[in-house]
Amino acid sequence: MAEYYLISQLPSLDGLSENVPMPITEERFFELCERFLNKKVQNELKKLTLMPSRECEETGSAFLNKWNEGERNLRLVLGKIRAEKMNKQFDAEKIQSAPVELLQAAREAVEIENPLEAEKFLNKYRLEFLESLRPMDSFSEDFVFYYGLKLKLISRIKLFDAESGETAYKNIYSSIMSGDRLEVI
Repeated sequence: MAEYYLISQLPSLDGLSENVPMPITEERFFELCERFLNKKVQNELKKLTLMPSRECEETGSAFLNKWNEGERNLRLVLGKIRAEKMNKQFDAEKIQSAPVELLQAAREAVEIENPLEAEKFLNKYRLEFLESLRPMDSFSEDFVFYYGLKLKLISRIKLFDAESGETAYKNIYSSIMSGDRLEVI
């Protein structure tokens, strides 16, 4: 029942454009969750991430396990394709069966010359993947997790700045080419 009161207070995240301010911050979302949800769910919410570890870690939610597996596979496939493109080695044995759509998205993203456009493309793919996992019950714990991840994805893309992103990209790229390991997977 607590999920109903929480979710009924959350603004819609559908149809937001790049220029529209966020209707809710992550901080406000977590404040509301603290008021309505039990400690177990709050602990799972604190672990919501857009960058799951390379090792499979079970959560208390099948929904979160699917999200983490999909995002982990995307990152590993991207790393593998980028490494192949640069004739470098990449340990990709942890990739679980990756769907064809994921492989196509990763290949397409790697071919995009502009890093910002590539990130926007990947973010769109991630949002579509998250939408494919959207729980049928809009008043469930899994829907709260879905909402939290969607909020994180939308907030992340709104933080991108073309100039500072290009500088960071060049620094990371040159460090990779010189053999340093600054990239995060």
